[in-house]
Amino acid sequence: METEKLQPAIVQLAVLDDVLALGRANSLWPMTFGLACCAIEMMAAGASRFDLARFGAEVFRPSPRQCDVMIVAGTISHKMAPAVKTLYDQMPEPKWVIAMGNCAISGGPFVFEGQYGIVEGADKFLPVDIYIPGCPPRPEALIEGILELEEKITGYRRWPRVK
Repeated sequence: METEKLQPAIVQLAVLDDVLALGRANSLWPMTFGLACCAIEMMAAGASRFDLARFGAEVFRPSPRQCDVMIVAGTISHKMAPAVKTLYDQMPEPKWVIAMGNCAISGGPFVFEGQYGIVEGADKFLPVDIYIPGCPPRPEALIEGILELEEKITGYRRWPRVK
């Protein structure tokens, strides 16, 4: 039996994964996990001046079961790390992590020789997708990080980069 050649379709159907990725990227529900001064900048990003709502990520949820993005903002102690990991494990799939601020990325100014209480970065126990440096990072940097995450999810940039 010969295999028949398929005729090209008149209507191109979208791949379901691409449609789901587009929906997920345009309606991210972050879980606020503000531990220090970065949380103040996170609150400012949600306020009217910066208007995080126009990017689809305005609904900050306190429950991990309703979130798909964990924003770790601040210093993480070794005593707190298991609780953060438990919250991450309770999030439904797919889930992403944003490390906001120098403390969440590398421990910040609290890392020195002989220190024993601070985790030197959230990536020591969580799979971090986006890093937002700064002490504390500006709300614009958080918005840029969320746009980078959207680009990582969908594969393209929805909003142009500011030069």
